Amino acid sequence: MKETLRLLSQVRQEGRKNLLETEAKAVCREYGIPVARTELAETQEKAAKLANEIGYPVVLKIVSPDIIHKSDVGGVAVNLKNAEEVKNAYSSIIKNVKKHNAKAKIKGILVQEMAPPSTEVIVGATKDPQFGPALMFGLGGVFVEVLKDVTFRIAPVSEEEARQMISEVKAYPLLKGYRNTPPADIDAIVKILLNTSKLVMDHPEIKELDLNPIMVYQKGAKTVDARIILE
Repeated sequence: MKETLRLLSQVRQEGRKNLLETEAKAVCREYGIPVARTELAETQEKAAKLANEIGYPVVLKIVSPDIIHKSDVGGVAVNLKNAEEVKNAYSSIIKNVKKHNAKAKIKGILVQEMAPPSTEVIVGATKDPQFGPALMFGLGGVFVEVLKDVTFRIAPVSEEEARQMISEVKAYPLLKGYRNTPPADIDAIVKILLNTSKLVMDHPEIKELDLNPIMVYQKGAKTVDARIILE
């Protein structure tokens, strides 16, 4: 995949290990991993223009190689409903980041569609020194943070193994539909797992990958946040 090779080479040349979110999502798109629509703005005016094109509400996030945890420094604004809110949020994010790190290199502000709420899942990968890339799957939110309800497989995984991963989590009944919660698109999750497996097998220099959250709907899914770290 030419774009992924180019991006990973560029990151290494710049002496970085962490891909920018824009770069991580470009890699995901090339590997058929669905992502929420995302555009990069370098000015307030462009951010507002992009937000109008994407459709409200939108989310704004700082894009900087020097800022890893965006929320911790006030680098994220959510549920923005019009151009004025976007412009104000743009200014606030820049001020917050410069206050945190005056020397931070700012590439711009990411303008992203605010994906409708739905069932949240997480797909991840880590490189085990002995076994190589290992895939992780779990439901998002409290199921990951508190219950640690996740399952693992050594890559590459087959479609059968991907379906097994999904069915092994304790919260699997929620994915099948529960009370007023509609069933999630299991086939979409399987495809994401298979494509993530191919990505980490094609590029063994990937040390960590984190797609969280992925919003899964009755039909389809969208990755909201993507993080890739190289060795």
